[in-house]
Amino acid sequence: MAKTSMFIPDISNQMSVRLRNICILLMVLVNAGCDQLTKNVVREHLDFGQTVHIIGSNFILLKTENSGAFLSAGDHLPATLKFIFLMLLPLIALFFGVYFLLINYHLPKILIIGVCFIIGGGLGNLFDRMFYGTVTDFLHIDFYFIKTGIFNLADVSILIGMGMLLINVYLRQKQKMQVHEDEETE
Repeated sequence: MAKTSMFIPDISNQMSVRLRNICILLMVLVNAGCDQLTKNVVREHLDFGQTVHIIGSNFILLKTENSGAFLSAGDHLPATLKFIFLMLLPLIALFFGVYFLLINYHLPKILIIGVCFIIGGGLGNLFDRMFYGTVTDFLHIDFYFIKTGIFNLADVSILIGMGMLLINVYLRQKQKMQVHEDEETE
């Protein structure tokens, strides 16, 4: 472990913080980039409403444009409210999320990764709204009891991130319960 004094900064710690922050930003950008890559392929190779059966009728590609949020929520809002709720507030939330991750050094890894997935997915959809006016959705699953609306990889990224946050909550609760049990047995 590097010895530090009041006047000499711990360079190895500064480098690990920089590396951590670079990894956080890369995770966000890779999530958003994968989303944009798939949407660009769909925009270039599928016509609006065109259906491509991947696994029968259980998993299909169907190009649609969504001017609202998840499952077209907010689609019929007036332009000013749509701008506030679908562009401005998400942009502020994404910046806050990145800032939160960059300044909190002792967060669990699963929490960091989950938030990066959520931010990356949000950034992918926000990019669409800002530059195309709508979000390109193209995936649909209809498999027995699993039936979805039409979604994209940004939505998958957000869902995976939320799952990681739930796992983090579960693990933290389990850890607290274990500490409580250990205290009772002493």
